[in-house]
Amino acid sequence: MTGLVDAHHHVWDLSVRDQEWITGEELAAIRRTFTLADLAPEARAAGVTATILVQTVTFAEETPEFLALAADSELVAGVVGWTDLTRPDVAETLAAFRELPGGQHLVGIRHQVQGEPDPEWLLRPDVRRGLAAVADAGLAYDLVVLPHQLPACARVAADLPELTFVLDHLGKPPIAAGALEPWAAALRTLAARPNTVGKLSGLVTEADHKTWTVDDLRPYAETALDAFGPRRLMFGSDWPVSTLAASYGEVLDVARQLTRSLDSGESAEVFGGTARRIYRW
Repeated sequence: MTGLVDAHHHVWDLSVRDQEWITGEELAAIRRTFTLADLAPEARAAGVTATILVQTVTFAEETPEFLALAADSELVAGVVGWTDLTRPDVAETLAAFRELPGGQHLVGIRHQVQGEPDPEWLLRPDVRRGLAAVADAGLAYDLVVLPHQLPACARVAADLPELTFVLDHLGKPPIAAGALEPWAAALRTLAARPNTVGKLSGLVTEADHKTWTVDDLRPYAETALDAFGPRRLMFGSDWPVSTLAASYGEVLDVARQLTRSLDSGESAEVFGGTARRIYRW
């Protein structure tokens, strides 16, 4: 396969700012700087020709930095950035991003909803006002949530049909525990909304990092394929977080194995077409 799109990866530089979420022994291996220069040779070796760079922290400075990286990169086609959705000036902030170097690469917005104690944070009036501004700007909204937050995702997707919601990491199913429900039912409810898309990403790190197998991941991938279909599913590596459990090439190989039942056209959607269409570049 050639011309692949990696629709979800990160970079960070610990000399610029801390990544406070990287704590504990389990994450020690990624508590270092990761740059596009580190990713580029692995992406090339895997046949990846375009990527989506996704926010990692809720700092206003990160999005302009990522846009500047995209402006100077032949690999990064789009940036999913961050802004505080609860502020009344979301529309103005998004417009200002577009005027920055690399501003044309802004394709989406994301917030660490998984860290919000309120499971219905997305339904707050101020948040929904911010989400409406994201829609008005022609951007997608990436959802990084935990399974118990999926019902709120479905409700807000129903309330805002003009906004495309992209579910990162399939909503982080409990793969290590081997449980499908209630995650699967909640995923199907979300996927019933036509303005939702799923990312086939982050699965290896939801499994046991040392002992996972493709068969461990298969029920979750098959559930997502059945719920979303290949035209609403996109591959993402989740590099470098994924390196806790697998190499870049292994993550791509696993995704190919999990989608082996698809025909060539359907596979082309998962590995490129969906991302290009949803993120509009």
